[in-house]
Amino acid sequence: MHVAAVAVPIIIQNTLTNIISLLDNVMVGQVGTIPMSAVAVVNQLILVFYLCVWGGLAGAGIFGAQFFGCGDMEGLRQTTRVKLLMMVLFTLAAWGIFLNFGDELIGLYIAPGTAPEVRAETLLLGQQYLRTMLIGLAPFAATQAYASAMRESGKTTLPMYASIVAMLVNFVFNALLIFGLLGFPKLGVLGAAVATVLSRFVEGLIILIGGMRDTENYGYLRGLYRGFRISGDLARRITIKAAPLLVNEFLWSTAEAAFLQGYSKRGIGVVAAMNIAGVVFLVFEEFSLSLGNATGILAGQCLGAGKFEEAKETSLRIMVVSVVFCIFTGLMLRAIAPMIPQIYQTEESVRVMAVRCIRVMAFWLPVWALANIAYFTVRSGGRVIVIFLFDCVFTWAVKVSVLRILVTKTAMDVVDIYFVVNGLEGIKAVVGILLVLSGMWMQDLVNEIKVEE
Repeated sequence: MHVAAVAVPIIIQNTLTNIISLLDNVMVGQVGTIPMSAVAVVNQLILVFYLCVWGGLAGAGIFGAQFFGCGDMEGLRQTTRVKLLMMVLFTLAAWGIFLNFGDELIGLYIAPGTAPEVRAETLLLGQQYLRTMLIGLAPFAATQAYASAMRESGKTTLPMYASIVAMLVNFVFNALLIFGLLGFPKLGVLGAAVATVLSRFVEGLIILIGGMRDTENYGYLRGLYRGFRISGDLARRITIKAAPLLVNEFLWSTAEAAFLQGYSKRGIGVVAAMNIAGVVFLVFEEFSLSLGNATGILAGQCLGAGKFEEAKETSLRIMVVSVVFCIFTGLMLRAIAPMIPQIYQTEESVRVMAVRCIRVMAFWLPVWALANIAYFTVRSGGRVIVIFLFDCVFTWAVKVSVLRILVTKTAMDVVDIYFVVNGLEGIKAVVGILLVLSGMWMQDLVNEIKVEE
């Protein structure tokens, strides 16, 4: 029951967050292939920022969950302050990079030989979408800082409710602004960006106001800005743990961007097809990702309380549940795959390729589930160097390298390449299971840290 209480709201929240992306994707997909591809490229670039945010928060979150497990609310409060400072720095850095180099980054995804008019339209739409989306980075980062602290305390319902409202706001304003309904201007791609930014602000306000008012569940937020004291020892330890995770998420996210850029060498239609498949897959994969988050929280709380064996047993039980669920989810996704691309206004060749990509993802879904749970389990004990090797080093050294070789050195069908590259995740799954069973990840990080009010 405790697992369900933590995991279910996270599953709902994260699923709804991905549905927001799916709504943008589907609605922009009604405008045409080029607008959809431009939005896909920009979202892939912004994903680098999102994953850096989550990586930085993950390092601090290791301590937050363990502080809550041992009942140290001041430790959790100071950990939240560290998160807020990181979010300010990350947002400023992202604004600087995207404002100065956004055009060049978008251009990397336009294949050589693309018709000049197609290239120009893709760049223009991408620029419009990116510059508007930058406004939403600040509320997104602040929301994630608060929501992560709430999850680490086991109170996950408020972020879930905020995501429900945000999804509704995004859906309504997508319809109004993309298509110009009810007298609103018809803005197309720009309208999708405006709707998403608006939903980010709404979500952030709900979490901020709700968290500050509910002192019973979120008492550690009381006095959060009073003095803004952070223990030097705690800041040092969080930095030591957060830095490798931040680098890991940055390199992993740039690897994901490299995947799409590599596949884009086969044409703009490949970008559109993989965009359709990728956004749909995120919705279906969310169960295992959310269970992974819940695993990290629950295992971290057990470690902070000194319950090492319970932490391992919790992880293994959730791993089994996740794999079983993903087997059934994969079968369902495979069955409905032909229907999904039909809602997009794009070429038939793009739809056919998207169906094949979705079926590849459905096949490997249980394997990704194993790797996800293992990742979050090992991370909960602060074994960040192991995580760095397990995740981004493997992705760059093996998966990206194999992709580059197959795309540039062979005439292999692009979907067959997609199958091979994603199948390499099985290596991670095997290694991850062995790491979890070994128990090498189990350590208490917080009981020796002294924090003062």
